[in-house]
Amino acid sequence: MGVQIGTQSLQFAEAPYIISSANIVGKKEGEGPLGNCFDVVGEDDIFGQNTWEEAESTLQKEALAMALGKVHMKKEEIRYLFSGDLLGQDIATSFGVMDYQVPLFGLYGACSTCGEALSLGAMCVAAGYAEYVAAMTSSHFASAEKQFRFPLEYANQRPLSATWTVTGSAAFILGKKRSKARITGITTGKIIDYGIKDSMNMGAAMAPAAADTICTNLTDFGRKPEDYDKIITGDLGTVGKEILLDLTRQQGFDISGVHEDCGILIFDSKKQKTGAGGSGCGCSAVTLSAYFLNKVEEGRLKRILFVPTGALLSTVSFNEGKTVPGIAHAVVIEHAG
Repeated sequence: MGVQIGTQSLQFAEAPYIISSANIVGKKEGEGPLGNCFDVVGEDDIFGQNTWEEAESTLQKEALAMALGKVHMKKEEIRYLFSGDLLGQDIATSFGVMDYQVPLFGLYGACSTCGEALSLGAMCVAAGYAEYVAAMTSSHFASAEKQFRFPLEYANQRPLSATWTVTGSAAFILGKKRSKARITGITTGKIIDYGIKDSMNMGAAMAPAAADTICTNLTDFGRKPEDYDKIITGDLGTVGKEILLDLTRQQGFDISGVHEDCGILIFDSKKQKTGAGGSGCGCSAVTLSAYFLNKVEEGRLKRILFVPTGALLSTVSFNEGKTVPGIAHAVVIEHAG
């Protein structure tokens, strides 16, 4: 079980373990700084399918298959699957995992979905409702552009503040079986709206939510920034990072010494021309799976705070002149020696 800490957090008495994870990314991600870390890099971004949406579904299907295969588990051993994506009605997820026939909780937290999935999965295991669950998400550059901005054929110009949606998926198997990494606590984010209306500046829209969740986590757990080896945001990019550091300082926390952003790490923005960095549900998920989780398992990072960030907009809300609210969910992941 777990106990409520502060205003928005849970601390698990019997922390569930991350017993397996797997990731798959597109060609551009494989050409980036983390290219050698990923389990699978696609030769192209269509992944043998006819549409971008089918390609994204394939990402989820393959990621879950690999995560199960790494620990020689059968799909029947997974009690629940927590997964979501950026597309309307979670179609990448539903068509991707349909054949598995695992009970599904379909999620939408925009680019924060990995944190939401890990949080709910950990709660489920810690409460004794499941022996094993899977937490997963995905995004695809082309399917996201098609839904939220312009189809690729339009060849529109992108401002430097824009982020590049990561093509990728990662799956995590959580359970009570001992491993070298465990989820010891979570802080569930609130919707934070600073009135940003620029859909091409997701970093500015999401940074206030990230700051709110991080500061709440530190307050709820009675910790200082240096109590974490890394505080890792999901998709803020270079623009959002600066805003985040300013906002957390205003609340009395200087996280600059331990902060990393997955959107900055996954691409070489100058060489790859990805603007402010990476974004999308898959950005934080594949970076955690391929890069940070290994460091936790090896004990090089003892405790990290993983904080994926999401922009809660749709084409309807944007076209109706609404703002772009943000949300961020924090997951405390610790080395289990």
